[in-house]
Amino acid sequence: MNRWLLIILSAFCTVNALPKIDSLLQAMDYSYSMDIDVKAKVKITQQKSGQGTKKMEMLYYRRDASNSFLIVMTEPPAEKGNGYLRVGDNFWMYRKNTGTFQKINRDESIGGTDLKGDDLEERKRTEMYVPAKDSAGKELISEDTLGEVKVYRFEIRAKVNDVDYPRKVYWIRRDNGLILKEESYSLSGTLMQTTYFLKYRKMRKTMIPVKQLFVDEFEKGNKTVLEISDISTEKLNDSTFTKAYLENLNKR
Repeated sequence: MNRWLLIILSAFCTVNALPKIDSLLQAMDYSYSMDIDVKAKVKITQQKSGQGTKKMEMLYYRRDASNSFLIVMTEPPAEKGNGYLRVGDNFWMYRKNTGTFQKINRDESIGGTDLKGDDLEERKRTEMYVPAKDSAGKELISEDTLGEVKVYRFEIRAKVNDVDYPRKVYWIRRDNGLILKEESYSLSGTLMQTTYFLKYRKMRKTMIPVKQLFVDEFEKGNKTVLEISDISTEKLNDSTFTKAYLENLNKR
């Protein structure tokens, strides 16, 4: 029996049929974590008001077992060879022209787009957030619909400082727990970004969101589409997640 079904059955065994938010976060961590290496192509299409459309492509390598990922830019030509490397709590940006690495934060923009390092890792939500509660101490969760899909809507708040946004609201399917929509808020309560999870692909037990739409709610008219394709789960060499790997790519 999968973990999501266990949570739903547990919820309906209680007086209040709504599941606990902590249980939902644990199930999400399980469903989106990978126990295998992944290599894929990523395409980013960004539209900015008054600036037209910007397209970028990259190779993406990920190993959750060591909390690592590596990005190698392949398009446009001006960005080709640049990259990003994350290993544990360390995150670097590499620039081929200078051959240098610069340490950056996980909320750093990827290639000048609205995409952030946070969007390409699967850090456990249970390590970053706790359930948001009202003044009476009741968790902020309710049943809702998104289009015709039955969902749970719930809110969480950060318990650590190194997160992209301190408050988030999720809409997840009641039948399988897949995230359909995420709203991200600033500390002052301003809606900054809405993310729509448009398409998934299952790789073993993991659900990979292969198409996402990021809408900039602060600067209206700006949006970014992230598409993942050509997914491979062959084991990667340990040397892939190193600075030397990025440097050597540009020597070939």
